[in-house]
Amino acid sequence: MLAMERWTRTQPQQDNLALALVSEGTHGIIIDAVNGEAHKAGISPGMRLTDARALLPTIITHLSASETDRHFLDQLALWARRWGPWTATDGSDGVFIDVTGVPHLFGSLDNLIADIEQRYSSIGLSSRIAAAPNIGAAWAICHYGEHSRAITKPELEMALNPLPVAALRLDQTTLTLLNRLGLKTIGALSDVPRQSLTRRFRKTRNVYANPLLRLDQVFGRTDESKSPLTTEPPQFAKARVLEPILHVSILKPVLEKLSHELRESLNKRHRGARRLLFEAFRVDGHVEKLQAELAQPTNDAAHMVKLFAERLETLEAGFGFDSIALTATWHEPASEVQTDLTGRAPDHSELPRLIDRLTVRLGANAVRKPIAIQSHIPERSVKWMPGLSGETTALQDDLPFYERPMRLLDRPEIISVIYATPEGLPRIFQWRRNSHDVAKVEGPERLAPEWWREKSGVRLRDYYKVEDSDGGRYWIYRNGLVGDGRGGVPDWYMHGFFA
Repeated sequence: MLAMERWTRTQPQQDNLALALVSEGTHGIIIDAVNGEAHKAGISPGMRLTDARALLPTIITHLSASETDRHFLDQLALWARRWGPWTATDGSDGVFIDVTGVPHLFGSLDNLIADIEQRYSSIGLSSRIAAAPNIGAAWAICHYGEHSRAITKPELEMALNPLPVAALRLDQTTLTLLNRLGLKTIGALSDVPRQSLTRRFRKTRNVYANPLLRLDQVFGRTDESKSPLTTEPPQFAKARVLEPILHVSILKPVLEKLSHELRESLNKRHRGARRLLFEAFRVDGHVEKLQAELAQPTNDAAHMVKLFAERLETLEAGFGFDSIALTATWHEPASEVQTDLTGRAPDHSELPRLIDRLTVRLGANAVRKPIAIQSHIPERSVKWMPGLSGETTALQDDLPFYERPMRLLDRPEIISVIYATPEGLPRIFQWRRNSHDVAKVEGPERLAPEWWREKSGVRLRDYYKVEDSDGGRYWIYRNGLVGDGRGGVPDWYMHGFFA
């Protein structure tokens, strides 16, 4: 479910269509995740694609991005530390949170669960939450219980016994064996004399194949250890001064020294800073702070200095600063790139640095960048993201940029067109109260509507590249055809300009 929700967040909406994420398996293509429409058709994860197509031939498939899904789950686990200091992932689509001693901060355990559900819902993710005395019980109730709930230790047996044995996190071979023996629930498995199970599974060392160990874990008779998700600690450089600094202009040499020290610390770990925090500690206990976020990881000391140098004058020195710190509060792995013989930075770093400088001057909301998405409708083929966003989309090498204008209107504007025949070439068009005589015209390029996401009444478009008598080059289109049954006389629109 998480993989499908993550995928739909980054793709155009495709309502009422059955979708599946697939990957290459040992014996063919396997389905990893499905959406609601595919689930209604009886398709489930783990099924072969050939079997799924037998149930629903029209199912749409896309390749899974397992590595991206794992990274996304790790980020969710780190984000979940707002509810507890210890978090870990279950390796699939779940997050463990240790909330010992935390519920009173939210008023009650039920309020804590409600807050978790609300926050995940606010970022477009569904959730099922269970609170229990141990990891195994929480996982079982979360995945196979009826709804989100909190279970106390006296309630464990009553809550767990009706659940299927799959809630014990056993492998498929063991589950198949237990089902053949008629042991389909945790309660039924618990009723079997322990000596009988011990004889059958005493040599089983794999935790996922030993129902005895899993029973002990889920009922809290045996502790289950799990390593928390670890992160790289913030890297910082700090300097103390003998005499308080009363003039902020003196801070720049200190900033340069700290930037070089931080760069060395990041280089040793092959990391690059994505968010920097400059702190100037005053003798009266007040702390002046400046923060900068970067478009891509960097360990360039000169670039760090430029991000803060222009804003040092905004700091209030008061009775003086006696300590200065520069911290990389967020840093990522940075690949080592060899510069050319002149020592200049590679060209691909110039644009991110420009974005960083503009963001510092104008603000994060004032700098945006276009990201290509999968749609042949021009206004949908690009979405705007914050300049500091790490999201990128590689364009196909054979995309014919020269056939489309690089400058598009935010919304196509209606124009008046005179043409020889209803489906003929445009001769004169009027746009923004100005009349343009068409000297040259090329087209049409016909674009059909995206039927899987639009209403049936949407009309096709015929695009024309036109040049007027003054040399201006425009991209216009006719919306619809005469007699297409989807409206009256076709409309004409201005959509873009050529250089």
